[in-house]
Amino acid sequence: MSQDAQRTLPDLLREGLELVFVGINPSLFSAAQGHYFARKTNRFWPCLSRSTLSQAVRHALGVDRLEPLHDQLLPAHGIGFTDVVKRPTAKAADLGRDEFAAGAKALVAKLERYQPRVACFQGVMGYRPFAAVLGSTERGLALGAQPLPLGRTQVFVVPSPSAANAHVTPAQQVEWYDRLAAFLQMRSRASDGTTS
Repeated sequence: MSQDAQRTLPDLLREGLELVFVGINPSLFSAAQGHYFARKTNRFWPCLSRSTLSQAVRHALGVDRLEPLHDQLLPAHGIGFTDVVKRPTAKAADLGRDEFAAGAKALVAKLERYQPRVACFQGVMGYRPFAAVLGSTERGLALGAQPLPLGRTQVFVVPSPSAANAHVTPAQQVEWYDRLAAFLQMRSRASDGTTS
């Protein structure tokens, strides 16, 4: 296996994060660039930038639009990144069931260690093996807040921002990030209420 084939994206995780974005796995392009959601056709950064979810971070960084190169700066602003499976592939369909199962177990351990307030899965495809590790047998998984908390961490699922996910428009993707912002705000208030 070549050095390039082994290269992947590092987890951008630390204690005290408000939010961790969980991708399915890095694309070969993103791994080569060294940034999450690096392909220009991916809607993650443009839609996040149009959402209220990124307003405070954009203001703090002095930018109107977040780009892949900002990913390593975001943990300092409470936002981290990881993937269910760390092996880069041309497409997520290239991953095997065993890889998803092993990756989901490793992800559970990471989230238990760092305990972000919310873990946001970018699509049901990545969330499904994670839910299975936590004992869920539901087949019809829905978007939004999930009933499977992991300690302090609440789980939220948004549509995949991949351009291949054509049945979700960019405007709808922005709405999902706005819903996530509202969910985070609600979780923050609930946490503050229990500690006062």
